[in-house]
Amino acid sequence: MRTSRLNFALESGALQLPATGKLLVLRPRIGDDLAMLPQDRVQIVQGFRPDHDAFAAQGYQVSPEVPLPDGPAGDTAAALVCLPRAKADARALVAQAVAAVADGGLVIVDGQKTDGVDSALRDLRARVQVSDPVSKSHGKLFSFRVGAGAGAGADVFADWRAGPAEIDGGFRTIAGVFSADGADRGSALLAAALPGKLPARLIDLGAGWGFLSRAILARVGVTEKKRVLLARVGVKELHLVEAEAAALNCARHNIQDPRAHFHWADATVFKLDRGVDAVVCNPPFHTAREADPGLGIAFLSAAARLLAGHGTLWLVANRHLPYDRALTTLFRDVEDIGGDAAFRVIRAARPVKPNR
Repeated sequence: MRTSRLNFALESGALQLPATGKLLVLRPRIGDDLAMLPQDRVQIVQGFRPDHDAFAAQGYQVSPEVPLPDGPAGDTAAALVCLPRAKADARALVAQAVAAVADGGLVIVDGQKTDGVDSALRDLRARVQVSDPVSKSHGKLFSFRVGAGAGAGADVFADWRAGPAEIDGGFRTIAGVFSADGADRGSALLAAALPGKLPARLIDLGAGWGFLSRAILARVGVTEKKRVLLARVGVKELHLVEAEAAALNCARHNIQDPRAHFHWADATVFKLDRGVDAVVCNPPFHTAREADPGLGIAFLSAAARLLAGHGTLWLVANRHLPYDRALTTLFRDVEDIGGDAAFRVIRAARPVKPNR
């Protein structure tokens, strides 16, 4: 979809790229074909580890954040913003693109109607002079020039910049991460259902900005005497595994505990040198815009693989998700231990290990 619009705009002359300079591409996803762009000039910004690694494997330069400019004005001639669905995130990406592109350069915005591209186009027309949009494949692509002379200096988008926000509980989050306004109900149910005493080595699989990790690390007793005791037999090591770099950066701020270890990684392929005692998980079940229960099942498979033979998975999931067959295949003991009308909290123990 994005590929066809970009190709059509370039081939028809509706979009003309600068002849020289770096081309910044913000947040493309797996499946976006950027072959029409000169690869030696492309710098991809993608903080979601599976997408980051997919473009890196194709030979692109990829970084999780917008790189600092080279020199006073930088050498970024144009930036392509691949519009996400969340409005605050989309606006923040546009503001980043404007700040990164050299004076007189080009910002290109591309998105599906389901991403809110029409709303983004209206908002941008109210601020800057925008090109005629290219409409194709249920989406639009358009551009505008950057710089004071074009009426699109960085100050024009100062209110679109995303900064850290502090929410209830003293947690830091940022626009674009999952449940940025506060803990989702499923995670709150899972945190409440965790036992008061947890084993020594755990993984928070898909840790986000650290809500569940803080709950895990708080299981250290309620009196000084108990804290001393449980420090020996309770949680000694917690691995926060998160694919979204921005969320993990928030978690680093929210979880300042020497027992915590942070991993920017795709949870479905993450590895440790030996099995852990427990995994805590609120797995995602969306890939981009589409519901994908297979993603949640991949998290369950990863949990079973990461656990030692005696280990336990504590999981929360929407009731409509078809996880039962996978759970009973992957674990010997499976039981519901809590939840509400919308969510199940599940304990699954003793993972089935393949014969060697």
